[in-house]
Amino acid sequence: MKKSLLALTTCLALALPAYSQSLADLTTLEAQTKIQNRTLSATQLTEFYLKRISQLDDSGPMLNAVITVNPNALQDAKKLDAELRAGKYRGPLHGLPVIVKDNIDTRAPMATTAGALALQHNVKTQAAPLIIQLEQAGAIILGKANLSEWANFKSSFSSSGYSTLGGQTKNPYVLDRTPCGSSSGSAVAVSAGLALLAIGTETDGSIVCPSAHNGVVGIKPTVGLISGEGIVPISHSQDSAGPMAKSVMGAALLLNAIVIDAKQPIDFTQGLNTASFKGKRIAITSHVGQFPPAVQAVFAKAVATMKANGAEIIEGLDLPELEALGSAELDILLYDFKHDLNAYLATTPEQVKVKNLNQLIQFNQQHPSTIKYFDQYLIEEAAKKGDITEHRYQEAQALVKEFARQQGIDKIMQEHRLDAFIAPTNTPAWSIDIINGDNFSASSSSPAAIAGYPSITVPMGFHHELPLGISFFAEAYSEAKLIKLAYAFEQLTNARKAPEFKATLTP
Repeated sequence: MKKSLLALTTCLALALPAYSQSLADLTTLEAQTKIQNRTLSATQLTEFYLKRISQLDDSGPMLNAVITVNPNALQDAKKLDAELRAGKYRGPLHGLPVIVKDNIDTRAPMATTAGALALQHNVKTQAAPLIIQLEQAGAIILGKANLSEWANFKSSFSSSGYSTLGGQTKNPYVLDRTPCGSSSGSAVAVSAGLALLAIGTETDGSIVCPSAHNGVVGIKPTVGLISGEGIVPISHSQDSAGPMAKSVMGAALLLNAIVIDAKQPIDFTQGLNTASFKGKRIAITSHVGQFPPAVQAVFAKAVATMKANGAEIIEGLDLPELEALGSAELDILLYDFKHDLNAYLATTPEQVKVKNLNQLIQFNQQHPSTIKYFDQYLIEEAAKKGDITEHRYQEAQALVKEFARQQGIDKIMQEHRLDAFIAPTNTPAWSIDIINGDNFSASSSSPAAIAGYPSITVPMGFHHELPLGISFFAEAYSEAKLIKLAYAFEQLTNARKAPEFKATLTP
């Protein structure tokens, strides 16, 4: 699919120009300035990314980050260039190419597949609200990113970044290592310079984990801050789309454009230039002990940097570690998946023959390629659930509200006057294993994810060639505060380095 679309632009067979690496490393602010000053056109930038996708995603290291490109991308870029010449400037995203995860509805001719064969003909006439908002802000939808199939809510085990339609996405730092997921392609596209910006989605870890593993910034907003309409769902209780970029500033600019329309525009970039840790009270969560010593060592240096720059670090404050909380989360996700996906499938065009969860199970059974490597255990378990009015579902929701929010993040933050919690985002990326699946050993995404609260990950350092991230999270709708903390950390450490596409990890 992707290769046939790329063939529509004859220039894509040309070699990458000499300035290719400088454009690949372009920050959002640099691109914004060049386009506004008309020293770089949206058309030139779009052509560059299409060529780079052709040479790095379809061939060469074959990153498999992009599942399809937008055949109208160049046309859209030329229109935006014409608007700028006529004096119409839509704002900071004018003419900037964005990759969006392939579980977010775009309009024809691009399908929205969630990486699944059952949705390969899911071509919508109406785009998701967040896509419309991006277009209105002047962004160019460059294409769709590969992902863990069904946003990784399909199998009892899986390989992050693998989908039936998109294959296996690779980590650009070390090609045989995981990109994490489920927003794998979105993170890799930004990291490898296949797009300037990207949109991912998260239920629990699906933005922050791939962002950290691929050395970029990722923001998982408070559930409800971004419209969930027109997104292939897992759970309305925990799902949120969010931005991914090479810098905190870029992610903040992108977040500005996709928040649900408010009476007063939100500007998450306001005050970033004066952001600091001075007087901030930051707690280290108990999750740190789960991470391997190499990660803890890098994290300790990050904490020391914050402390040296005025932060007060509070240790020994533990969030509720109830086994029942994890069980409640799974129950909620299973109930929501059945309810929400059935509702989404009902909106698909007639070319999509699967209209509910039971039909999806039958479709996969009839098409062995969809379950060649990984089963559909979670889909089958969700199909067994009843309605979201059932007592078990309501009980699980009450438990989450009580312990993840009121007795967890909210209570601890209020009692200790905290500004945020911090923890390592990820372990070093494990080897891709298409047979046995992922080798997760530690994560810090769940406290904020289960509560529906915001989190942001920023590059923290490396273990050998593999990036590590640090997560900041706090109470609901605290994005502005967290972005400032993340920006202050980024400016102090400058930890991100672009990937060099190593084939294997050096011992």
